[in-house]
Amino acid sequence: MNTQAIRARMPSLVQGHVPSNIRSFRFNIFDGQPKVSTLGFQIDPRPFEGKVIARTEEAVVVKTGRAEFAVLDRALLTEVPDEGAKVQVEPYARRRFDGQRADTPEELTEFTADGQPYTVKRLILGAAPAKLPIPEPRCPELQDLIQQLEEMPAPDGFRRITHLLVDAGARDFAWVDPLPKDIISTPPAISFTVATEKFQGRVTVLYKRGADLYAVELHRDGELVEQADEVFFDSLGETLERLIDDGKWRFIRVQCLAGRKTTRH
Repeated sequence: MNTQAIRARMPSLVQGHVPSNIRSFRFNIFDGQPKVSTLGFQIDPRPFEGKVIARTEEAVVVKTGRAEFAVLDRALLTEVPDEGAKVQVEPYARRRFDGQRADTPEELTEFTADGQPYTVKRLILGAAPAKLPIPEPRCPELQDLIQQLEEMPAPDGFRRITHLLVDAGARDFAWVDPLPKDIISTPPAISFTVATEKFQGRVTVLYKRGADLYAVELHRDGELVEQADEVFFDSLGETLERLIDDGKWRFIRVQCLAGRKTTRH
């Protein structure tokens, strides 16, 4: 979507939809690019509702307030609503493996001086972690792999690698946590099942001690169907994206609540 062109057209597109006593209007553009807060943090937008007031070849304009609008990239919409339709819009938001938004505050159990437990919620500004559902390992190399998957960025620059796994439907995690003497015969590894248009099956990321590199294996019905060898730690995200990421996570979910029917993509 040509954002400069749509910005130039916005005054004419919203004409007649802004109250006469208001001299200005605001709009947000949803084109698959990360949103940034006033403090400079990347943020995940919240779902919203509104009424479709205009459509172009590239965009759908939704009125969300008296003088507030949302511009949606038409190529990313799961459904393209007609003008006049009331819609619910859910832009992409990073999520955790439990299905909750990644910016959901963490709940921690603390204890008073006399040992009574209490729950606190913690939120770090700008943080949206997706922790792997794996207990603290004993193997240092497996610890490193977990940390790299949780903290290193995916190729899109917005997600971490674990967000990429969440978006690929990763589940049924298993891991190999060897003793130091067994690190060659039973390499540290993490495996999980994914289901995307690019691949459906079992994925294994394993550490090769001799080469100090990783390998990524794809298995389907118990058979090895593809393998990427000699993967450096800083190429894990690129390799996993190439093998399992179908890009559907970018889609903006649109549901028609009232008005004319939508065109489903």
